[in-house]
Amino acid sequence: MMKQYFDNLVTGIESTLAKNPQNKSPRKAYALEIAKLGSRLYSDDSRVAWCGLSTPFDVLSTMEITSCFVEFIGAMLASTGMAGEFLEEAEHTGFASDICGYHRSVMGATFKGLMPEPDFLIATTCPCSGGIAVMENLAKHFNKDLFVLNIPQQQTESNVMYLADQIRHMIAFITDHTGKPLDEDRLKESIIKTNQARGIMEQTYHFAKQVPSPADSKILANFGIVMALLLGTDAAVTVATIYRDEFEKRVKEGISGSKKEQVRLMWIQNRIQFKNKIVDMLEKEYGAVIVIDELNDITWEPIDPDDPYTGLAKRAISIPFNGEAVRRIDHLKKLAKEYKIDGAINPCNWGCRQGTGSRGLISEGLKEINVPVLNLEVDCIDHRTFAEGQIKTRLEAFTEMLESRPSPWS
Repeated sequence: MMKQYFDNLVTGIESTLAKNPQNKSPRKAYALEIAKLGSRLYSDDSRVAWCGLSTPFDVLSTMEITSCFVEFIGAMLASTGMAGEFLEEAEHTGFASDICGYHRSVMGATFKGLMPEPDFLIATTCPCSGGIAVMENLAKHFNKDLFVLNIPQQQTESNVMYLADQIRHMIAFITDHTGKPLDEDRLKESIIKTNQARGIMEQTYHFAKQVPSPADSKILANFGIVMALLLGTDAAVTVATIYRDEFEKRVKEGISGSKKEQVRLMWIQNRIQFKNKIVDMLEKEYGAVIVIDELNDITWEPIDPDDPYTGLAKRAISIPFNGEAVRRIDHLKKLAKEYKIDGAINPCNWGCRQGTGSRGLISEGLKEINVPVLNLEVDCIDHRTFAEGQIKTRLEAFTEMLESRPSPWS
């Protein structure tokens, strides 16, 4: 089922672009590469690794491993409206309904035989312990070996060296399971492509900060977190370039991403993945545009191709979700100032320490710079608990309040 879905998505986008090559919008280019990745995951032609979010995917690409963080599949199931069946399956099997919906849906899909059997698994301790637990369950289910990357919470010299050594051990683990050692020259080439994509993405985000922004509320949804899967490949450079060029063009021509940008919003953590009317309602009814998502940012320096392991370690540790909550809050404050936002929306994803556990601290932290936060009690995967009417009422009141107060940056 999922293989057919991704294959059809690839065919459909390629057919559209073949008829009108000039119509290669940023979102289409992005969707095409993600669809191709999904197709490879469900193909019998590739070695597959299920991974944690902080895995160095550019290394795995270099070693010809098709890899993906498992939450990606949870998001895809939700976006296609299929997650409910698999959430119920996981719950009937004994997984509590207040566990992260991403992980419940993945486990339900696994029990239903819809998760491809991996060659091995790589878990990461960042951003959450729930991610490790689901990887342990998947490893047990498929009877496959699991490697755990322990991401230190502070970027000290000793911690960077420790994680760099772990990445070397991870490579040895992969070699043991594939029989193919890492080609260091190919890794250098991949790191160069990673740096190219990084630089272009940084330029894209720079353009998105303009007032009005060239971004609408949807064009960069889930962008930063999913682009990590393409790093080290030509696809990452291509997609980033298309985004950068389109945003640069819009800025030069004075074109706003939205028809009216009365309120500038930041979306905290990740989007609600199932179909809903929130974003359209915000933009069309209230002129409230999401100009920045928390995870759409570059937090790491270019990686030295001659010393890749140190750079890869620093990149993993730099993720704002890693470490104390104050570090994440400081990052949110930085984004709020750079993008001149009026308010922030935080979907407090049930069962998630990042989404729910830090909600009070985030609200208080952004209050210090006069940026209000609307906390929404939702499960970003499970549509069964979504109270659209109630949420619409709260969004309307929130945006009206933001319109009636002076901008924090005026």
